[in-house]
Formats: sequence, C-alpha cells, structure tokens
Amino acid sequence: MLINLPSETTPFVGRAAEVRVLDGALREPGLVTVTGGAGIGKSRLALRGVRGGDWAGFDAVCWADLWPLQEDGLLTAVVAEALDLSDHTSRTLMEAVCDWIGHRRVLLVVDSCEHLVGASRSLVADLLTACPRLTVLATSREPLRTEGETVVELGPLDPAGDAITFFEARAAAAGRPLRDTTERLVAERLCTHLEGVPLALELAAALLRRWTLTEVWELTEESMEVLAQPGLRPSWHSALRTAVGWSHELCRPAERLLWARLSVFPKSFDAELAAMVCSGGPLTPETLRDALTGLVRKSVVISVDGRYHLLDSVREYGRMWLRELGEETTVAAQHATAMLETTRRAKEEWLSPRQQFWYARMRGLYHDVCTALQYLLDSEDAGALELAGNVSFFWACSGHLHEVAHYVELAVQVTPRPDPRRARGLWSLGLARILQADHVQGRRLAGESLQEAFGAGDIEGVRQAVYLEGLAALLDGEPVEALNRADEAMRGEVPAPRDGSDPATGGRQDTLTFGLALCRLVRVFALTGSGRLKEARHEAETLREDCVRLKEYWTRSYVDYQLVLIALFEGRHREAGGHARDMLDAKRRIGDQFGIAMGLDLLAATWSAQEQPDRAVTAIGASNQYWRAVGLLRRGTPEVLPLCEQTRARTRELLGGAAYDDRLKRAQSMAPEALLLAVLERYGRA
Repeated sequence: MLINLPSETTPFVGRAAEVRVLDGALREPGLVTVTGGAGIGKSRLALRGVRGGDWAGFDAVCWADLWPLQEDGLLTAVVAEALDLSDHTSRTLMEAVCDWIGHRRVLLVVDSCEHLVGASRSLVADLLTACPRLTVLATSREPLRTEGETVVELGPLDPAGDAITFFEARAAAAGRPLRDTTERLVAERLCTHLEGVPLALELAAALLRRWTLTEVWELTEESMEVLAQPGLRPSWHSALRTAVGWSHELCRPAERLLWARLSVFPKSFDAELAAMVCSGGPLTPETLRDALTGLVRKSVVISVDGRYHLLDSVREYGRMWLRELGEETTVAAQHATAMLETTRRAKEEWLSPRQQFWYARMRGLYHDVCTALQYLLDSEDAGALELAGNVSFFWACSGHLHEVAHYVELAVQVTPRPDPRRARGLWSLGLARILQADHVQGRRLAGESLQEAFGAGDIEGVRQAVYLEGLAALLDGEPVEALNRADEAMRGEVPAPRDGSDPATGGRQDTLTFGLALCRLVRVFALTGSGRLKEARHEAETLREDCVRLKEYWTRSYVDYQLVLIALFEGRHREAGGHARDMLDAKRRIGDQFGIAMGLDLLAATWSAQEQPDRAVTAIGASNQYWRAVGLLRRGTPEVLPLCEQTRARTRELLGGAAYDDRLKRAQSMAPEALLLAVLERYGRA
C-alpha cells in the first residue's frame, strides 16, 4: 500500500471524539471536510485521524498540501505529486490522475483548501465522479459544498479540559512545566481567555521561554491596538489575533522584519535560502541568523531537521505586514532572483559530483520555483524562460513534465526575439513533448530550438537540439537517422537546420559537456539499435568511464541500461544483471521513476534468462508498479519491448500460470518504493 503522509512533529492532545467521528466517516467513499477557523487545528486533526487509522484494504493513503499554491493552475499537479504519479503521457493531468486512481480504494487528503475553494470543489467533484471508491478528506475554513459532503466542524479545545492538557504539554516542551496548583489555576484562566484555540495556546506557551506564566497572563489583558487599525485586522478568531499579535509585539524589530519577509516562502526553507531572500537593510547575515533563532524560540517559525516553516495563520500575518511595509514586490523579486541564481548553479553543475545533490535540491525547491516563475510571468520578465529552462531537465526526470510544458509555453510568449534563452526554452518544451510520447511536436520544437541555437552560433545548444532529434528518432525506430545526426555534432560540426542552411563548424570539444554527453548517449543507443553491438559496447564503456570519473549518475544510468541490453543480446546474462542493478541504484539516487521502470524490466529479463523466475516475477511486478506511476503500460526503443514480452512469457512458463499470477499479484500489492527496495536488497548482488 502506498502511504504518503507528513510526519507528526508534536504530541497530539485531546479531540478523541472528533477522531472517532473522522475514522467512521472516512470508511466510505465520498468527501469529508473538516472545517473551522484559523489556528483551530484542522490539519492536525486530519493528520492524527489518518495516521492513527487502520486502512487495511486501501490501496493508497496520500496527503496533498494546497497551501503553497498561490493560484489554481497547478492544483492537479499537487494531487498527482501526492499520489507519486509522474505522468509521461500527452493527456491532461486530470485524466492521468483519474486513471491512476480508477477503481482503487484510495484515501486522499487535500489540506488547506480555503484560498482555493472554488477550484478545490471542482477538482474533488471530478475525482469523485470518475473514481467510485475514492475517499477525500479536505480541510478548509468553510465547506466545499459538493453533493454528499460530510462536514466535521471543529471548535476550540475545552478550556477546562483538553486545553489545559495541551498548554501543559507545550509549556513543558518550552522548558517551563507548570510547577504547582497556583500555576495551574493561572493556566486555566489563560486557556479560558484564549478560548481554547490551539495555535493561540501554542504561541502563549512559547512566551514562557522569556516570561513567567503570570507575566504571560497579564499580556492577555493588554490592548493590541495595532490589530484594530483599519486594513490590518484579518477575519480571525479574536483569541488567535491576540496571540499572534503578542508574538509580533514581543519580537525585536529585526525579528518582525524577518517574519514579514519569510512569508514569501510557499513552504519550508533552510537558513541559506532565508539569507539569500531576506537579507537587506538592518538584516545583515549576522542579525538575520539571530532573528531566525529568536523566531524559532517564540514558535513563530517551526524548525524540523534543519528546515524551517511558518504555520499558515502566522504566514498570513507576515504577509499582511509585508504589504504594510511596502516590501511585497521587492521581496518577491529577491525570491525570484534567488531561484534564478540557485538554478543556474544547478544547471552548471549537472555534469559533476554534485548532480545527485542538485536533483534533491530541485525537488525541495519545487514550490519556490513555481512561485518565482509565476512572479516573473506576471511581470512579463524573460527571466521566466531562463528559470523554466534551468529546471526543465531536473523536473523532467522527477516527473513534472506537465509543469515544464505549462511554464515554458507561458514564458516563451513573454520572451521576444532575439533572445538566446529561447533556444533552451524551446528545447525544454520539446523534451517534455517527446517524453509525453508526442514525437511530432517534440521534433518540431527540436527543429525550432536548433534554428535558434544555429543562428546564435551556439554549438552546445545545437548539440542539445540534436539530442532531442535523436531521441525522437530512436523511439520511432530510426537508429540510423539518430546516429548520423549525433555523429555530425560529435565531430564538432553544427548540423544544419532542416531549412537547408549551410552548416557552420567549430573546434571539437574534448571536455564532456551537457550537450556532448547527450549526443554520445544517443550514439550508443543508435549503435545498439542498429545491431552494431561491439561498437556500442566500446562506446558505452568509454562514456561510462567518463561518468564514473565525474561521479555523474544520469548519463551513467542510461549507459548501464545499454550495457544491459548489449550483454543480454550477447548472452552474458549475469553481467547484464550487474549493470541493471547499477542502473537502478543511479536512478534511485536522482528520483527518476521512468528510468526505474525501464531498469526493472531489464533486471527481470536478466533473471528470467538465468532461469530464476521467483526473482524475475518480483521485478516484473515492481516494473508494472512504476510504469503505472508514470501513466504508461510500457515504453522504450523498438528492440526493448519484444524483450519484455519474452521475459513475461518465459517467466510464466517457468513458474506455471497460477503461481505466476499469485506472485505477481502479491508483488503489485506493495508500494513501489518498498517493492524496489525488496528487489534490490533481498537478492543483493546475486
């Protein structure tokens, strides 16, 4: 079963009745919505209810956090990500999500819908219509108002009961446990005054790191005049407004400024990114570091494993003050600049020992990049095309093909000619189309990218465009065409665009570059597809040595893929298995589900060829899971698909039909990642 849920970072207190209601309501298909005011604990209840439940019989339990979205264009993409769906088809993402869920028994949590109520309502209604066994748990400040919706309205904690227990726990965590009956009575008055609102109690408890309990109580009776000013009062519960207001008033000026600037982050961030985005004026590197520490101590900023985030209501308050300071546009621009600088480094260091680091970093910055792209697009800034181009290869490998296409198409429209970034943008869009099996559009875009790069005399850009042409040719069963184009680029000649222009020439580059690595890879694939196995093996082994020297994984993984094929065709089955495991190890390192699916097919082929059907059927089950996660039955160059069919037929023959079906079913009942680990770890290097 696929389980994709955030972790619980603090003990859960109370709400026993609500958890029971939620547990019962989630047993049937349909929509259940937890409603309540800001800071009341809707997300926390949902997480406890889902984490504490027994979901035997369900196929997947997944969590989609909608708060980072500033607009609804990527709403479906967030749901797809929660489902671990990396769709590689040309259909709409909504169609892909509905197909992935289908008749599966799935529990999907869509958290924080209040700022996208209309879009969330449409999404949920469409999903429930297409997926009859789906259960959706939504959290929102208001119901979604769909047919058949069950609403669980969440109120404050009982000031005389659970609220006291909650406050005691948070006070102890702050290092100031309640010492006697007198302090407990003060705490009871405080809980009553704060009306049992969990976030208000959390912030009050954080004040105990600096103030006594009596002093915190006295603060509740002070007027928060700032919240009464016109235009500054959000429509929150009065107790929460008071508690957030305390925290703000008790912050030092540098902490208040940092709080406001941190609100630009759509999700979590680290100290390095905070310094890049929020420095300036009184916030020097040193004062910013001290201010961040102070905000953590006051529980304004939550720190978990070296990363930081603001709770939704606290972030809203920060954004309100950012607008009042007149810095909203400035900080958004700094955030976009930080994303551009970071992704430039990622692009420059792709072919290096830091490649694995950058794949993980780009996954962590997904929402930040989306936020920066939207800002640049709204500003009609051509930097949007550069940013989209910088992340496109990382996103493509991580399954975000729909997002690549979405942003690049928009960015091309705001980038006038002539602009050197257009070649990379068109290349990125062409890559997305080819990987979505739209080879016609992919080839057209590769040609347009080639035209742009050719006109600029950019041999590296031309090589990248040739890679796209070669990739499409390989997938269409034209290895000779792919080989010819790659050879032109490898010789240092700029291949002419299809309009018949005269080719320019340049010096051969011996240093392995991104474009050169891609062209050499196309050449290996083309030689294998043409049956020139000896040449293919020599080219592959040479390229692999270069990748090992650079400690690079993406190119190396596909070289291993070719070495598996070559070894299988030459009858070296055990050696083929070693290359298959090396490929899968590399693909796991960079999170490439499409590549994992391909590798598992070949690993199954090596085991079937060695007459190890138990291992082969487990690998087949794992490959089926990963192919489903990318929205495809199977895909590859023409010489691979018959091999996969032969593997399945031979494994079934070796095991017998009933045993094959039973073991395949058992394998496919596991979550993909767990199944992959079982395949790799159970059988080791055998």
